[in-house]
Amino acid sequence: MSGRVRVDVDGLLARVSLSHPGKFNAMSRAMWRELRSVFDTLQHRTDLRCVIVAGEGGHFCAGGDIAEYPDFRFGEASLREFHETDVWGGLGAMLACDLPIVAQIEGNCMGAGVEIACCCDIRLSADTARFGAPIARLGFPMAPREVQLVLREAGAATAREMLLEAAVLDAAEMKARGFLNAVLPANEVAVQAQERAQRVAQLAPDAARLNKQALRSLGSTEPPAALLEQAYHYANGAEHREGIAAFLAKRRAVF
Repeated sequence: MSGRVRVDVDGLLARVSLSHPGKFNAMSRAMWRELRSVFDTLQHRTDLRCVIVAGEGGHFCAGGDIAEYPDFRFGEASLREFHETDVWGGLGAMLACDLPIVAQIEGNCMGAGVEIACCCDIRLSADTARFGAPIARLGFPMAPREVQLVLREAGAATAREMLLEAAVLDAAEMKARGFLNAVLPANEVAVQAQERAQRVAQLAPDAARLNKQALRSLGSTEPPAALLEQAYHYANGAEHREGIAAFLAKRRAVF
């Protein structure tokens, strides 16, 4: 099973659920494509006023589905296609959505999970959640657009710790650094996410959409073309291959 992204609508609210049982909702290529389709559709729903994004089974999202990586990561063209079309297609659709988005974060929020959370407007977390992007252990960097997103939303110090030190931070620390709006007991986060979304839904919907458009416009820049051009040259590199092979073999990588 490659996982799925499910949408449930209840009145003025939509709930987008990341589901990949047994993998802490790690994002497969199919899930990235579904995420894009889901948010492209939600953008045009005039009957909705707010979206909740959550993971199933007590976790938000543990990153990418590394079991798929040997199929496409070691060729530059296919690696570029994955990040620029699949991953950024999903993240970009979230960022382009004019509906306010509330993140309900529990358990693991790693790599792709942090990126998805970065696309949300209000971030609520269980006090047991953990955040990071430890891809340095896998021998590859974060793609430029994704770095820019994390840098903007999580801050430079946090982005550097996650990417250069493979740091994993708890919810209290992420709240102190301004990434989270609230940290709650694990058994309260779903209720609070619902209540916050309902509060948003009772306010002026056109004003919310205009505010999101303004926030998006004022905060947007594009990574330099030269950076994007060279970003995937590492595809067939020894570190990249060793990091992924070690993870799949359940051993420590030797760089």
